[in-house]
Amino acid sequence: MILNKNTSKKTAEFLLQIKAIKLNPNNPFLWSSGWRSPIYCDNRISLSHHSTRTFIREQIGNLIIENFGRPDAIAGVATGGIPHGILVAQQLALPFVYVRPKPKNHGTKNQIEGLTKKGQKIVVIEDLISTGKSSLKAVEIIKNHGCIVKGVVAIFNYGFEIAVENFKKSNCELISLTNYNDLIDKATEIGYINESEIEDLKEWRKNPTEWKTK
Repeated sequence: MILNKNTSKKTAEFLLQIKAIKLNPNNPFLWSSGWRSPIYCDNRISLSHHSTRTFIREQIGNLIIENFGRPDAIAGVATGGIPHGILVAQQLALPFVYVRPKPKNHGTKNQIEGLTKKGQKIVVIEDLISTGKSSLKAVEIIKNHGCIVKGVVAIFNYGFEIAVENFKKSNCELISLTNYNDLIDKATEIGYINESEIEDLKEWRKNPTEWKTK
């Protein structure tokens, strides 16, 4: 699910303009998973651009209210979801917490940083979704602390089927500001990529684990 086409494409345009998302089918990137990819997304770059981070903050805030009502708190997934989560929490005047992938190995050994209370309604913020595993791990941790997770909101979603299945199995709603298909459409509209690159990008999306450049 996304906010709407106009917002999705505007978000994609912002991310392309500031090079938070890079498209390079002829010289693919290597992901930590080992996949070779024609796309690389680093939404933290948006933090250095006032107009982009403001747009993202406002749109996510509006999206949360429209789809989930007013939650009791906002949670960011470490590390990518933390800064935008803080911005959204500030806009909505809500408490903020963030979730570590593992508990600290010292001190209080927290896995959730910040204060949570049982029964709190929380919306989780993530910078991007690939398989969704790290986001859903954070969701599970929050639930185990007695809170209610209303859903996850991400800036960008690759739209992989495995993510769709994972969120469905976890009975957790996912909403994204923009996604892979709208990104490619916007990149085509503004002449960011040519026809052969478009085909490569579409082929990768069909089978990212086996994709190779021509």
